Amino acid sequence: MPRSSLQTQPIDHSTRLTRAIGDITGWLGSFPAILASMFVVSVWFVGGAFVGLGNNTYQLVINTGTTIVTFLMVFIIQNTQNRDGSAVQAKLDAQSEVLRRIAEHLDIDDDEDLLTKLVGVEDAPARVISEDQDQVRQAAVRTGRHGAARNGRSHNAGTRPHHGADNR
Repeated sequence: MPRSSLQTQPIDHSTRLTRAIGDITGWLGSFPAILASMFVVSVWFVGGAFVGLGNNTYQLVINTGTTIVTFLMVFIIQNTQNRDGSAVQAKLDAQSEVLRRIAEHLDIDDDEDLLTKLVGVEDAPARVISEDQDQVRQAAVRTGRHGAARNGRSHNAGTRPHHGADNR
């Protein structure tokens, strides 16, 4: 029986630059990169001791180099965060849709449409997200499946935890 190869992701059509950024961020977050950065700082300090840490040219070169690296890293990190956030959101949306289908198949009522109404909520204003979150929490308390309801604290369900409060 021939083995078929199951492809879980579409063929990668991203640009070379996107792939390079992914490779760079992967390497920059690695332990060898941390060691390399510690080595660079040590070389900078030792070099400064010979040239004089107060030397204006030395400071200009170091400041320019660190500014350029910092500027580039901000965009590289943001690109990585955007891709990670989008991937997590896509997975959550898919799970919500599967849960809706399972509930529908099992004839489980979802009168408030809680399983799919939050798909895409990440693009809504903060107020809407907060209202939707409160509605989901209140529905969970009504069913007795919310942590606050199980702990006898149902009067706080649907309210935001205060600063430093443990959200478990």
